[in-house]
Amino acid sequence: MPLVLAALARTDAAPEMFAYCAAEFPRRPGVADALARNLTCPIEVLRPVVRYLSVSAVQDLFEDLDRLSTSPALVAALVASTVINAEQRTQLLDLQREDLEDVSAFVEAAEEAEPDAVKRETLLQKLSRLRVVERVQMAIKGNRDARSLLIRDPCRVVQRAVLQSPQLTDREVESFAGMASLGDEALRMIAGNRKYRKNYTITRALLFNPKTPLEISLHMLPIATAQDLKMLVTNKNVPDTLRTSANRLHRQRSTQRE
Repeated sequence: MPLVLAALARTDAAPEMFAYCAAEFPRRPGVADALARNLTCPIEVLRPVVRYLSVSAVQDLFEDLDRLSTSPALVAALVASTVINAEQRTQLLDLQREDLEDVSAFVEAAEEAEPDAVKRETLLQKLSRLRVVERVQMAIKGNRDARSLLIRDPCRVVQRAVLQSPQLTDREVESFAGMASLGDEALRMIAGNRKYRKNYTITRALLFNPKTPLEISLHMLPIATAQDLKMLVTNKNVPDTLRTSANRLHRQRSTQRE
């Protein structure tokens, strides 16, 4: 079986190899995962073995929204399976949606991106006509202005697509992390990204954002610099609990230095 898994991982594997393994060994450990992780595996081959995917393989699929958003058959197979969790099911159902009920989330961002009122109205009308999968594609492949709009999309799957864009810069993420108008879910996704947690400017933006969920900002507090702790103590915009905790930590550090 190790030889089979190695063959399935090859980017030049023959379509017949995928089809044969999916038909003959779907329950063998690692086979379904290998099929899912090979981007050259045809969706029609992968779809019947979705129910045998591991949790990690399913998560890998969600880390490639470009693939999911262009594979309605795969989305349908995942929705019908028992291998996904409730949060993933919600995102998949969003991908199947045909409409955008409310464009109000984009109004503020549209004003920043397009000062001309007529062009701005046209932009908002265009967004309102796009299906979720089309907005996902725009989030992944669009420009900076598109990402600035779509990070506020009411659909979490579109927000996630923005954060998966290969064109996304750390400076953009820092800007997102500091937006008081951004929803909890987008802030949680930024905070949950290991890469972004290593960037102190992004962490700092989350700490000073009054909309950042308290459990996240409290968890980040120990890595705050002495100067930022002082600023948090006097910042009336952040939650009282965060200010109190920052003050306590600042005093502890001062005592230790003495």
